[in-house]
Amino acid sequence: MHVRIVSIGDMTGELVAKWNAWAAPRGRLISPYFRYEFTAAIARARSDVRIAVVEQDGEIAGFFPHHVAHDGVIRPVGAPMSDYQGVIARPDVQIPLERIVRACGGSAMVFDNWHCARGGCDRARRGRDGSVIVDLTGGSDAYFATRRAEYRDHFRKTARRQRAAERDVGPVRVVVGDADGSAFARLDAWKQAQYETTGKLNVFGIDWVRETLNDLRTLDTADFSGLTASLWFGDRLAAVEFGLRAGGVYHSWFPAYDPDLARYSPGLLLLHGLFEQAEEHGIERLDLGRGGLHYKKYYASYEVPLDQGRVLVPGLASTAIRSWEIAEKAAGVMPGSIAEMPARLRRRWSQVSAFQPRLAPRLASFAGSISR
Repeated sequence: MHVRIVSIGDMTGELVAKWNAWAAPRGRLISPYFRYEFTAAIARARSDVRIAVVEQDGEIAGFFPHHVAHDGVIRPVGAPMSDYQGVIARPDVQIPLERIVRACGGSAMVFDNWHCARGGCDRARRGRDGSVIVDLTGGSDAYFATRRAEYRDHFRKTARRQRAAERDVGPVRVVVGDADGSAFARLDAWKQAQYETTGKLNVFGIDWVRETLNDLRTLDTADFSGLTASLWFGDRLAAVEFGLRAGGVYHSWFPAYDPDLARYSPGLLLLHGLFEQAEEHGIERLDLGRGGLHYKKYYASYEVPLDQGRVLVPGLASTAIRSWEIAEKAAGVMPGSIAEMPARLRRRWSQVSAFQPRLAPRLASFAGSISR
């Protein structure tokens, strides 16, 4: 097995066709993040995108889109913003991740949404969660009938909140599409305010993120596009979300709502509207992403396992990661919040490092997020 590293400009039409075919085994797309178009969009905003091309017996066998190793650490393309990560490969090929890490010029690869077609990466995994799938292949009416039968109280409460919104504010309607970008602009403002309030890293304020999202929201092809959907109470915008659509799959990515209307559950009402309009827009599955948000259990048809972890080979970066993990374990005997501090700092530093590969802006973002 041989691995060579190429840039986005080296990808030919034939290679792109193989990539997208393998992203949809047996014609069923795993996730829009695995389409070549997602990697290409990230590459338009960042100059450090590379592709590991895996060859076996003289033939192309797989692709791994990633960012050039910074401080010896490799990250999947778009991480940690990409909700699915992994190697796009022929179904019959088993590719050792250690081989890829070495070929990419690092001694560590970290990931937080890794999809393994064969069930997982046991040695590299540090945690596992599920990405929640809403299966609408039988139509939204049949889907809602099944879910209401199982979670009657939840859907009754949601219906009451919709009636209350219509009584207090105005008729509820969902609009799919955003030709002038005004709904996305409101999403941007709400998200930045949310990040500021919660003290989380303001990813919408990072240049390459903004450039990528603006690129994707205007991209509209038959095979891959960004999709903005909005919920209105009369003439008042109540909620917006932006996601990716490809191959019959819509992946919900960035939702936000007007906090003054929170009592009406506008995020859920927007989801319901998307479910109802899914068939009209060629959508058979909605992916709500991973995470333990309690509302997802009411909508889950099934879950796709996604791993969090790292792959280490001998080198400075892997030594540093192992040393920090030892420090985290040692801190575990300390009282109260002190025991949690090393892990919290590591998670925040890892997140900032992924979004800010250059040292100066990385330090500034880290210091700012810690102070908040």
